[in-house]
Amino acid sequence: MKRLLVLLILCFLVVSCGSKNRGELIGVKQKKWFGEKPFGMVLVEGGAYIMGKSDEDLAQLQNAPAKTVTVPSFYMDETEITNSEYRQFVYWVKDSIALAMLAREAEELGLGEDNKDGIGEFVFQDSDTTKLSEYQKYMRESYYDVDEDLYAGRALNWDADLTWDTEDYTDKNYARIMDSLYLPPDLWYDGEMKIDVEKIKYLYTWFDAEGAAAESKRKRQQFIDREPFIKKEEVQIYPDTTVWIKDFTYSYNEPMHNDYFSHPAYQDYPVVGVSWTQAVAFCNWRTKFKNGHQREKGKPNVSRFRLPNEAEWEYAARGGIPSGTYPWGSPYLLNDRACFLANFKPLRGDYAVDQAVYTVEAKSYLPNDYNLYNMAGNVAEWTNSSYNAGSYEYVSSLNPNMSFNDEERKVVRGGSWKDVAYFLRVSSRDFEYSDTSRSYIGFRTVQDYLGPQNVKICLLYTSDAADEGLV
Repeated sequence: MKRLLVLLILCFLVVSCGSKNRGELIGVKQKKWFGEKPFGMVLVEGGAYIMGKSDEDLAQLQNAPAKTVTVPSFYMDETEITNSEYRQFVYWVKDSIALAMLAREAEELGLGEDNKDGIGEFVFQDSDTTKLSEYQKYMRESYYDVDEDLYAGRALNWDADLTWDTEDYTDKNYARIMDSLYLPPDLWYDGEMKIDVEKIKYLYTWFDAEGAAAESKRKRQQFIDREPFIKKEEVQIYPDTTVWIKDFTYSYNEPMHNDYFSHPAYQDYPVVGVSWTQAVAFCNWRTKFKNGHQREKGKPNVSRFRLPNEAEWEYAARGGIPSGTYPWGSPYLLNDRACFLANFKPLRGDYAVDQAVYTVEAKSYLPNDYNLYNMAGNVAEWTNSSYNAGSYEYVSSLNPNMSFNDEERKVVRGGSWKDVAYFLRVSSRDFEYSDTSRSYIGFRTVQDYLGPQNVKICLLYTSDAADEGLV
């Protein structure tokens, strides 16, 4: 009897412990997430502010009337993206192209990892089918092997060591593949091998959420065919170094053309000669690069890196000073010691009076109160927003942004080393075409902040509020 009682008690405990939710709604629990501040970025706490020109519009463009808006919190790069940082992108793409070409050649020659002295070590990771998981076997049989491109989607062997030194080439096959990435000898000069930069292309896909949402709204249904909204882009990513010559007629700027992007003397200077299209490609790569590391560590993906919309950019540039003309707050361009506070063109023909002829290092001058450097001057910056002179009249007051894929004009903010003071104002707007690169336009990236929204509370002065006794 006792044994039977004990058995019944044990059965009861097993049944009760096996049903943890007890029939209650407890949600699907996930691993606790802890946000990390991205390296080289600062948190800009969201809030409301008056976007646009509350002071005199000296240029009489009338494209930025005052409008009260609210932006959520986000991370932003402390500085413009530097030559060194952009070169990491270029080198990664260059290496991936070389690895892909070597892997294809090894596959066609029937070489494997046992060919240690040749290109066999560069074979695709799934070439040895005995080492594949059941999922990897399924994907290869169902998708990769039936694709028009037999190499599409297959993983490269990033553990294999590439060498770009011609003295260390392993065999003729390796030399032939690597040589195809260079210009032919008759196009060399100064005795240097030159990479064919037109071959450095970054291929990626993205989902046009705005277009899909508009189509869903038009058809009044939630689920639509998503295939038309999956976009493929192939972008030549090497900066246009000729902008230093093209942008200035009858001017000697060949040293900047020759050395600005490649020489270590300029590695911490902001990258220029990058179009809006190239900047967007960089953001996609940075997201992919970071999330690849996250997956290796078993961590959740981070929010994507992107260009700031112009409302975010202006909010960050103001540095928490709602009525400031410039990022440092005051309506003056000099401090109390008569030193210029940004890199721009103060006087007609005089580029050097602010202690810089061209650009300066990304961490130059004092940062604003958000610890952001050169939000005025040095290089103007791409934003994600499309340009329309009247957009302030109809964009939302909540995180406003106008972004049309078919609008080639993109908003540029901040002014540059060659601009006059007007364009350094936090409220000034300008634009450039998305496929255009300039010697005075760079960019910085932002990342959406995930988690509780910490916002800055400030009183926005308006005449109506004053009349009602609210301020």
